[in-house]
Amino acid sequence: MADNNVKKWYVVRAVSGQENKVKAYIETEINRLGLADYISQVLVPTEKVVQVRDGKKIAKDKVYFPGYVMIEANLTGEIPHIIKSITSVIGFLGEVKGGDPVPLRLSEVNRMLGKVDELSVNTDTQNIPFIIGETIKVVDGPFNGFNGTIEKINEEKRKLEVMVKIFGRKTPLELAFVQVEKV
Repeated sequence: MADNNVKKWYVVRAVSGQENKVKAYIETEINRLGLADYISQVLVPTEKVVQVRDGKKIAKDKVYFPGYVMIEANLTGEIPHIIKSITSVIGFLGEVKGGDPVPLRLSEVNRMLGKVDELSVNTDTQNIPFIIGETIKVVDGPFNGFNGTIEKINEEKRKLEVMVKIFGRKTPLELAFVQVEKV
């Protein structure tokens, strides 16, 4: 039995805004029906978004792919039917009408789970093209066209802290490397 219990990742389409409810419903149903062997993970891919409200920073989880819930499952027998009958579930992604749900390719799963390819990590180790005290020009964002002086360099995040004169006052900005260029 255990041998053919191979799990793959599938995307369940849900009513937008109901992703976390759908996740909870699926988990409840699986436990109720004793199907935990077949479905190992239910995920709602989210990203942390920091909002400032009343002067306080609030980190909120924002759903990354609205309307999608990922499940790692072995969809045998009644399982697809059980999932489809859950409230707010529209169906599976990639299924032909009446056909089987189509599993995600590994590359798609890794992308959705935020596992970055080794390659893109290697290209980031190039030299830091800036030095502290250097004057740069902002080429992107709300301060496009302003000149500033580099105060700090964060190599890891590839960001600069730049002091820019705005209306005669010095203002620190955090900018990505790609948002500035040498003057």
